[in-house]
Amino acid sequence: MSIEYVSIWLMSQSDAEEIASWKYEGPYSFYNAENDLEDLEELLSEKARGSNYYSVKDSNQNLIGFFSFLFHKNEAVIGLGLAPHLTGQGIGLDFVNRGINYIENNFSNINKVNLSVAAFNERAIKVYKKAKFKTVSTYMQRTNGSEYPFIKMERTL
Repeated sequence: MSIEYVSIWLMSQSDAEEIASWKYEGPYSFYNAENDLEDLEELLSEKARGSNYYSVKDSNQNLIGFFSFLFHKNEAVIGLGLAPHLTGQGIGLDFVNRGINYIENNFSNINKVNLSVAAFNERAIKVYKKAKFKTVSTYMQRTNGSEYPFIKMERTL
């Protein structure tokens, strides 16, 4: 399955509110926005989001995901989320690659992309490896009221 035509735009307040309401099932409920109040506040604050959060929409202008991009020198840190009803459908690699292509097409000085993923999320790790990300390190991240193991991955552009 692939995503039919996708547009990536600076996130609107209504899109941020919709994303904040997304509910993932089973172990992926870890990613429900209300589990990390600091991240939720950033998502819902237009000022905090700034120009770092982008909505991803399909050809019918339905919100299907988001990206966040933070830049430092020649590196980008990418965050992303796919709408709950689209996870596990085999479109993760296409989705990730569209975010990478967006960086390549709009930020020519970037030569490396980093991301972090919860260590339990084998499904996402598999997608990131297919997207040519390599594991750099593992670390403990304070989030969702506790500490969890995370994996830092990077890809050279």
